[in-house]
Amino acid sequence: MSNPSNAFWPIQTSTLTVCGVNTRVLQGGADLRATEAVVFVHGNPGSCEDWRELMQAVAPHARVIAFDMPGFGKADKPKAFPYSVEGGATFLGEALRLMGVVRTHLVLHDFGGPWGLTWAAMNPLALGSLTLVNTGVLKGYRWHTMARIWRTPILGELQMLLTNRSGFGWSLRKGSPRGLPQAFIDRMYDDMDSATRSAILKLYRATSDAPERTKLLAQMLKPINPATLVVWGEADPYLPARYATQQQETFPKAEVVLLKDSGHFPFADNPQGVIDAVKPFLLRQLAAPQGTSASA
Repeated sequence: MSNPSNAFWPIQTSTLTVCGVNTRVLQGGADLRATEAVVFVHGNPGSCEDWRELMQAVAPHARVIAFDMPGFGKADKPKAFPYSVEGGATFLGEALRLMGVVRTHLVLHDFGGPWGLTWAAMNPLALGSLTLVNTGVLKGYRWHTMARIWRTPILGELQMLLTNRSGFGWSLRKGSPRGLPQAFIDRMYDDMDSATRSAILKLYRATSDAPERTKLLAQMLKPINPATLVVWGEADPYLPARYATQQQETFPKAEVVLLKDSGHFPFADNPQGVIDAVKPFLLRQLAAPQGTSASA
């Protein structure tokens, strides 16, 4: 661990080419060459900017990294990229290799969950801990309404074509009783160009919700039994809060924090609540000797 100050450290922006995709990288910490890092993986339709405030809170204590996944944010959005769980997991692994990260504390949200958890299942010795923000191994999950639309040819394309700024903002706000900052909504919408909309359709159509797939992922992850923190906005209309405690079936050590009146994006509608939950957990994990995990 580095400087234990509570100050919010600056976050640097750079670029990196991973699997032929040029992407934006946010990074902070006293030692940007440290082989142990806290790595933040956004979901749909987010970007690395989702994590800036939480990264600033953790950066005085560790190397922190976030990047735009292919098709999102400021990353390249090539038509030929395999927009899938496996494609995202491969991209994540290669990005970590290029950045010299050997031990990873994953912080995952939304579709960052399938990407990050698939990588973790294949790289158990490299996993330091897990922080799951409204995501995880979702047993019995069925697609929400918007996802079902996206997965339907023609209907999905039509929905994407007709989505405007006001409609996009309404869809995000309906799942957040506390309200979302307008700047957060505008940033997300500005990143939703035609290439991102196409990538989302491909991603959802390439992803199966078959129970057998979820069961297999759980079977691969459970023996790893990493130190795990689950943070969930109780009002999430897309991934209901019942899935928060369900994570303890796959991750027996999981601590669960439910944020009342928060929705699917708790780091945006209640950033201090997320910091108060995540930062102490990560500091315990960073202080633990490698090969062990800190208890609550």
